Amino acid sequence: MPIHLYWGDDEAARNRAVEALIDARLDPTWAAINLSRLDGNDPAQAAQALEEARTPPFGSGARVVVLQRSPFCNQCPAELAAQLDANLALINPDCHLLLVSSGKPDARLRTTKALQQLVKEGRASEQSFALPPIWDGAGQVQLVTRTATDLGLTLEPAAAEALAEAIGSDSARLASELEKLSLYVSSRNNNAAPITLEAVQALVGGRSTSALAVGDALLAGRPADAIALTDALLEANEPALRIVASLSSQIRGWLWVALLERSGERDPAVIAKAAGIGNPKRIYVMRKQIQGRTPEQMLKLLGQLLEVEAALKRGADPGEAFRDGFLLRV
Repeated sequence: MPIHLYWGDDEAARNRAVEALIDARLDPTWAAINLSRLDGNDPAQAAQALEEARTPPFGSGARVVVLQRSPFCNQCPAELAAQLDANLALINPDCHLLLVSSGKPDARLRTTKALQQLVKEGRASEQSFALPPIWDGAGQVQLVTRTATDLGLTLEPAAAEALAEAIGSDSARLASELEKLSLYVSSRNNNAAPITLEAVQALVGGRSTSALAVGDALLAGRPADAIALTDALLEANEPALRIVASLSSQIRGWLWVALLERSGERDPAVIAKAAGIGNPKRIYVMRKQIQGRTPEQMLKLLGQLLEVEAALKRGADPGEAFRDGFLLRV
């Protein structure tokens, strides 16, 4: 299959897949001639990628043309779309054209339809590399497990959960930490033993902190934990008003779900649409988070955040504004 469509916001996994294909198809002796790395942000380079994909490789091995930030499935100009249509049938069978982008292909574009038709016919391949949202704990554990498999490593289940909690969806850091853990475990066991929870606790620092974790602590009635998490975010140079905005959005989402369920609505799609939540699957997670909580509790939290925001806009120290809002008004 000479055409490969790689997309998704997991840049580290995308790049690993690109390099793996290059290693598998390219003869290193001829790499200087048969490997091209181009940038799709430049229309001239995007057109050049199509032209080079028509050229047979020199010597042994295949020709590989990598087009990063490919425009062909996202806001593709009419001129480039016409060039893609004209060249699809002319791509050399010994050439591999990799169209790489961070965004999901726009299914409305005729270029996307043409490429996905080739995928259906077996003349192209498509892989997605999507990061799980920060609220999806199970998805983050799956990301850890999948990354370990890609790197040829094995993990104990408890180690995977600990890594997901410590790193979240930071795919690049995850790969780096897994490689360090692999060396650590190998040096202690002299074999390819699985990565253990003890190894993760010994080498990987800290829990991943986000505004969502602060919201979870507030909802659970743990203001001290919420303050500690907020302090960590502020130390990492997270803007205070952005933390407030994220928390407000999170708590408003909980409030909408709670109010709609109180009114008898159970359809996740209807609730998601009413609450302005793009992914209906998130409703299942939110239901578990707010179980046993009332809408009145969430309104009180929103009131606390309003006080924090007012203090910040009056020039208060961010740490003190959050402490006062989370503790003195509980």
